[in-house]
Amino acid sequence: MAGDDLADVLLRLIRRLFGERCRVASISRLSGGASKETLAFDAIEEGGDRRPLILRRMPPHTNAKVGAPEIETEAALITAAMAAGVPSPRVVHVLAPEDELGRGFLMQRIDGETIPRKILRDAAYAGLRPRLARELGGILARLHAIDVAGLPSLQTITAADELAQLREIYLADGQPRPVFELAFRWIAEHAPQEPKPSLVHGDFRHGNFIVDASGVRAVLDWELTHLGDPMRDLGWICTNAWRFGGIDKPVGGFGTLEDLIAGYEAAGGGKVDVARVKFWETFGSLRWGVMCLGMLARYERGGDRSIERAMIGRRASENEIDLLRLLMPRR
Repeated sequence: MAGDDLADVLLRLIRRLFGERCRVASISRLSGGASKETLAFDAIEEGGDRRPLILRRMPPHTNAKVGAPEIETEAALITAAMAAGVPSPRVVHVLAPEDELGRGFLMQRIDGETIPRKILRDAAYAGLRPRLARELGGILARLHAIDVAGLPSLQTITAADELAQLREIYLADGQPRPVFELAFRWIAEHAPQEPKPSLVHGDFRHGNFIVDASGVRAVLDWELTHLGDPMRDLGWICTNAWRFGGIDKPVGGFGTLEDLIAGYEAAGGGKVDVARVKFWETFGSLRWGVMCLGMLARYERGGDRSIERAMIGRRASENEIDLLRLLMPRR
């Protein structure tokens, strides 16, 4: 759909939702999110009131990844998260066929910051950083406690399931690494007993939450959400790739594991098993390392010759160092 056509169709929808004199302004396509299309715009009502909104939808002729939540399920998850006290944008409308915009939903646009470099270094967030890990722990506790009975069906993924999927990808890319082989074996041998499945965000890290100086404004990107071990989310945010140089602060480069756990337990998340979090942190380094190798493979095969792919691909070696540090720490 061309830009003018999209604007016209969007205007018709906005007028059905907010009134015939409403108009649309400042439409822009946002970067990030490779599998979904995200547009920001303002709906301006007759009296001049401005509604900042996001349209998130499936790109034309694209289906959800196998096992990933459908985009309508994402909207339901965001609504459930808001009801559970997880900072979230309000879902305004789920698209229907008569909207002529494909599959997706409209939601409130939240102002704030997602860029790790700014969150970790800007003076504006100096007061937030010391308390952010504890706040995120509390958010995860509330997220994991969401009753999924009223939600659309979600896939249950065990550690063994995910390891098998990851190894299949690793072997298909054909770039054997001794350290990754060691990590695959260690994870298979040390997988903890599966707990009762809980809602798992699946990609809880920098870039997927919005903050301002007062705290977390919203949790984003629910497209990897599933049922599984809730400690996966705690381990993932501690994975070194998301510390952006702040390696002495395990939680996102800004906080301690002790603060994350304290926030989680204080919010009713239950007793945290640190060894289980470390297991998932190790799994996270292997997962990101295999993903980096995949991007390198696509670059080398000519499928995507962008500089971004090549730059991320070279980071596979960083994950080898991270895995050695985790599997064979200095005594």
